[in-house]
Amino acid sequence: MTVGVSDELVARAARCLDLARNKGVTFAFAESLTGGLIAATFTAVPGASDVVVGGVVAYATRLKAQLLGVDVLLLDRVGAVDQEVAAQMARGAAVRLGADIGVSCTGVAGPDPQDGHAPGTVLVALHHGGGPDVVRSFSAEGDRSSVRLATVAAAIDLLHSHLTGSGGEPG
Repeated sequence: MTVGVSDELVARAARCLDLARNKGVTFAFAESLTGGLIAATFTAVPGASDVVVGGVVAYATRLKAQLLGVDVLLLDRVGAVDQEVAAQMARGAAVRLGADIGVSCTGVAGPDPQDGHAPGTVLVALHHGGGPDVVRSFSAEGDRSSVRLATVAAAIDLLHSHLTGSGGEPG
């Protein structure tokens, strides 16, 4: 089944892009379980190229180390579904792609468990310069497509919260 993003998600991404333009910041994405769906949602908005510099789909665990600089020993020890891995992915996206803000996601879309984690286990992370990395974890309900869409929504919410300093979700 192909996953398509809703007009509502694209509109929420557009609000984040407007906030970023006003602040003069750029984004880069590091995606695992979404397979590029976060970047696709943002780049569905006309003019996104002045904020979105790029993204890396690091679906295979080894690519998280090779392309994003995630610590190989950490990956060997804890696997790909981990808070520090998510934080390092976000940091790697920002640093390696030359963006102000890096956003990442890792987790288990399903239908099978991975590395002892149940389907629906998701982590999204944000890195912005010298500030502390923010990692949010949650359990998403539903099938594989639902988990992936919930991850996109969580990434948008995390960005919006960071850009507004509100802790709230885009309205």
